[in-house]
Amino acid sequence: MPTTIFYTTGTGNSLWVARELGQALGGATIRSMAPLPERIVDVDSALVGLVFPVHMWGVPGHVLQFLELLKKDSTKRYFAVAVNAGQVSRTLVQLRAEMRKVGLALSAGYDIVLPSNYIPWGGPPPSDRQRELFEAARAKLERVAAEISAKCEGSIEKGPLWQRIVFTALYKLTFKRIATMDQGFWVDEKCNGCGTCTKVCPTANVVMVNERPAWRHQCSQCLACIQWCPREALQLGKKTPAYKRYHHPEISVKDMLIRRTAAHDDARND
Repeated sequence: MPTTIFYTTGTGNSLWVARELGQALGGATIRSMAPLPERIVDVDSALVGLVFPVHMWGVPGHVLQFLELLKKDSTKRYFAVAVNAGQVSRTLVQLRAEMRKVGLALSAGYDIVLPSNYIPWGGPPPSDRQRELFEAARAKLERVAAEISAKCEGSIEKGPLWQRIVFTALYKLTFKRIATMDQGFWVDEKCNGCGTCTKVCPTANVVMVNERPAWRHQCSQCLACIQWCPREALQLGKKTPAYKRYHHPEISVKDMLIRRTAAHDDARND
């Protein structure tokens, strides 16, 4: 079945998931949600996937905006994958409700656990643990692909009850503040003004001012700017200078930029 998978990613986890799932489905068109297009997004495929990271225990704001831009078509089937570090909470339940508001129906939603990339809370797990997570994710994506291909519907995965209570409350409390949480970013003396941070940001939140990055308060807290900085010169708060950086080992900066450039082309052609 012809399939299109839309994704958004900060450190490559969700791009890797989109790519692996696309292959497991027998080949799918992979398109970035970023930058947000200026026109309604029409899709030829009968099957449409949404792959995104869980941010602050819920759906990222720019994913909610993207939903409004998808052309409404009741003949299509929609599925989603929420990529997280073990705290999916009720993200996919939230997504289903938000899709209903804009006239879309979510057939199935899946939870994929990969290494944490939220560096203010610490660096990534050891390499052996990362490999375990990658192998488990790849195996689950094979099962997900089989279920999707079999047209199974109604599977919306969610975290335990305590997560759905506590983390949903925290998401609601913090959602309106996320865009301005970039006030804690700063740049140390290692910065050479390369501009990588501006190119990988999915919300175009980072710009160069006097050869140094500046943040425009449109942040999603994906932390792509910190994690992809080749000199580890970007920081958030006091602790990040001591932590190792993380991005998916099978995703490169080139992958990020190629996908982002393709999205620009799609936005012009839609």
